[in-house]
Amino acid sequence: MRFILNFRFADGSEVDIEMALREALANAVVHGNGESPGKRVYVECRCYTDEEVSITVRDEGPGFDTGDVADPTTPENRLFKHGRGIYIMKTLMDEVFFEQSGTVLHMRKKPNVGSAAPKRVE
Repeated sequence: MRFILNFRFADGSEVDIEMALREALANAVVHGNGESPGKRVYVECRCYTDEEVSITVRDEGPGFDTGDVADPTTPENRLFKHGRGIYIMKTLMDEVFFEQSGTVLHMRKKPNVGSAAPKRVE
């Protein structure tokens, strides 16, 4: 997050980016890699001149069928204590998609257009 904040103005979306990244990392460690200490999670972050942020998270797990992920907003799934990570990421980020059988996650966040006077966070 410090890297991101060094390259873009604080516009109120920092909390969204951090929460989505935390969910992505938790999913990669727990679900992707099965909490195996021998497997790694790789993160790539790019900040563009228009202040858009692109984050890629890759795990070493077997992958999953993204179409089989249950909708956590349906009545039968609302009381579960798990299964909201992808939903949260998609809600908080502007774009979320998977590649390579679900082992690679791409997320993008554009700057908030109508934010207050921007200030760079140091």
